[in-house]
Amino acid sequence: MYRYSNDKTKCALLFNCASAVALELLKGGIKPSRGTKDIDFAIMVSSIQEFESIVKELSNYGFNKVEAPWTLYNDKFNIVIDLMPFGEIEEKFTVNFNERYTDLHVLGFSEVLEKPETVQIEEKSLQIPSLAGMVILKLIAWSDRPEDRDNDLYDVLRIIEHYFDLNYDNILEHHNDTFTEVEIFDQLKISARVLGRNSSEFLNVSEAIKERILNTINDNVDDAENSAIAKEWVKNKDWDLEYAVQLLKEFRAGLMDNLK
Repeated sequence: MYRYSNDKTKCALLFNCASAVALELLKGGIKPSRGTKDIDFAIMVSSIQEFESIVKELSNYGFNKVEAPWTLYNDKFNIVIDLMPFGEIEEKFTVNFNERYTDLHVLGFSEVLEKPETVQIEEKSLQIPSLAGMVILKLIAWSDRPEDRDNDLYDVLRIIEHYFDLNYDNILEHHNDTFTEVEIFDQLKISARVLGRNSSEFLNVSEAIKERILNTINDNVDDAENSAIAKEWVKNKDWDLEYAVQLLKEFRAGLMDNLK
């Protein structure tokens, strides 16, 4: 985990990537196809004032605020940074940034970042969320702002698509019950089921996370015809809506398998 300190801001920060870039770094070879390099930083600060100090510091390097008050964009390098505070200012999971009704929800960050994955970048180690933790964060982020967070759903699907191969040995050893004889082998359904099982650990440590994730998944499974998640998934796939909902059902079943 990188530590950042700055004499001008007089604050020390720990931050983690929690984005498609983190997915690429974690598994090396899963490249995000989006036009911008979306980087989410979870920043441990004690006040909004410190948050604003970081925004000011980043502006010196060409990052400017866009419409969302927590989003910065560097047009030279085509990079978006979403700054997401947590820690002492995580009270009630919401931080108010201005007089407008604009909230930044940070539910789940503390829990997910307690169990990070470590990746090596040259001579440095970087701690980032596990794939299971990343799914939780992205579902929460999407549920906060579904109108402009479709990229989060794309990332969740990308994780499902690669999860089987990336966890092949573990699945064979610990999740062989997902291989059924009555159905045709479906790698994506197995991936979704196992991913749900591994994601459930974050639901088990927080009632707020459990309520948010289960409500989000249930809403998109029980009303299949209007499932916003399933509809987004089928846009670029040769699937019908029913199959996308089946993947969501498998993910939910995995969550329930290990839910306490």
